[in-house]
Amino acid sequence: MALPPLFDHLTVPVVAAPLFIVSGPEMVIAQCTAGIVGSFPALNARPQSLLDEWLHRITEALAAHDRAHPDRPAAPYAVNQIVHRSNARLDVDMAVCAKWRVPIVITSLGAREDVNRAVADWGGITLHDVIDDRFAHKAVEKGADGLILVCAGAGGHAGRLNPFAFTQEVRQWYDGPVALSGAIAHGGAVLAAQAMGADLAYIGSPFIATAEANATQAYKQAVVDGRAADIVNSNLFTGVHGNYLRASIVAAGLDPDALPESDPSAMDFGGGAKAWKDIWGSGQGIGAVDAVVEAKDRIAQIAGEYRAARARLG
Repeated sequence: MALPPLFDHLTVPVVAAPLFIVSGPEMVIAQCTAGIVGSFPALNARPQSLLDEWLHRITEALAAHDRAHPDRPAAPYAVNQIVHRSNARLDVDMAVCAKWRVPIVITSLGAREDVNRAVADWGGITLHDVIDDRFAHKAVEKGADGLILVCAGAGGHAGRLNPFAFTQEVRQWYDGPVALSGAIAHGGAVLAAQAMGADLAYIGSPFIATAEANATQAYKQAVVDGRAADIVNSNLFTGVHGNYLRASIVAAGLDPDALPESDPSAMDFGGGAKAWKDIWGSGQGIGAVDAVVEAKDRIAQIAGEYRAARARLG
């Protein structure tokens, strides 16, 4: 199945993952104008009234880019919505997204038919992130337009399945749009994701180490300095297993090798328990990140690596 037409103008087949706290309008505009899908979590806009301002700003900036560059229009943007019952803002945030006719809504932590219908009503599409085949079936049954397969090694709330295993299981029954997430930080890995059966790569952690990221310089440098072995998986901080930088756990006075288990019923996606401000999320692919750069330069690097990988394969 071909991707929907709104993906026609991508420089490289990449969706930038929404990064809690880190992603904002500056990041999204830079990503979209450089030719990949930019995204941010709705919950990053605080207070809630700021979401309307952000969507206005993004819409105007991308329209201005398209007027100035009719030969290379901006990629679409996405807003991530946590659809879990703990998100008290969901209804009002969805109303703001409807006002601005957000082209892509990325839904997380529970597939909901009403959310998918609402997005379809204003002409958008939904991509739902899932961590196994059972959840993938549920998402499609409830009307998601595409899937994001979150695999082992992804930053933040991560899956545990190998991407080869997960992708082949989903492609046995699903021919719709698929983005693959998990330790993808290099253009060669983007091509590998496509070879496995995904349409798009879903990349997050490399964008922490960019000028536009709403992250401290220490966080950005930790991504640059970090390797796969520096990533710790734990459910302590939000109730859901996620991947975090070892250095930030140590700085918080905790032993990253002896973290207790959290009660999953006490999920907290509002930044409590030191996540994500003090405990820094990151994926295992950061070994490919060697400097803090502008987002457009990171995208150009990934695109160049992608083209080189294709050329090597003939």
